[in-house]
Amino acid sequence: MNSKSVNILDRPLSKGKYEVSISSYALLFSEIVQYCQSRVFTVTELQTKLADFGEKIGIRIIDTLTIRERGFRRDTRLLNVLMFIRSNLWKTLFGREADKLEHANDDVGTYYIIEKESLVNRFISIPKDKGSLNCAAFTAGILEGILKGCGFPATVTVHWHKGTTFLIKFDDSVIAREKQFDAK
Repeated sequence: MNSKSVNILDRPLSKGKYEVSISSYALLFSEIVQYCQSRVFTVTELQTKLADFGEKIGIRIIDTLTIRERGFRRDTRLLNVLMFIRSNLWKTLFGREADKLEHANDDVGTYYIIEKESLVNRFISIPKDKGSLNCAAFTAGILEGILKGCGFPATVTVHWHKGTTFLIKFDDSVIAREKQFDAK
């Protein structure tokens, strides 16, 4: 065996371009959507089910990224975590950074991640009776799981606005902790 070959499990996650073909990803994700759809009755239930799947994945992803990419170091500041998600995490999951990260003008604990074209919605055709369905609820679940895993509990919802917008509403405990950091 060649001593230069590196086990795939030892390589950093964010190195290299797509290692999974888009068509394979699209097929797998469509199967997830069909599986969830067969077990619910409404669009809201379907989006909740997709978000639940995503949250379980998000909790595992943050552990893997923290170990491989950051040398077991986790951010303790809210803005640093959000910047990590916008850049490193998005590159790992989707091959590029998220389009925008914005802070709500009227609420200290609300942020938005905006994607003009979400990869999870690119290959989904939505029936007319499910017109409000946004399959990016899966990604919202991943974000929620990551934030919880980092110690920043939040609720993440997905909306059709400027493309796909992920609304991140942090718990009051996170905002109080940030205020304590700023006071020091």
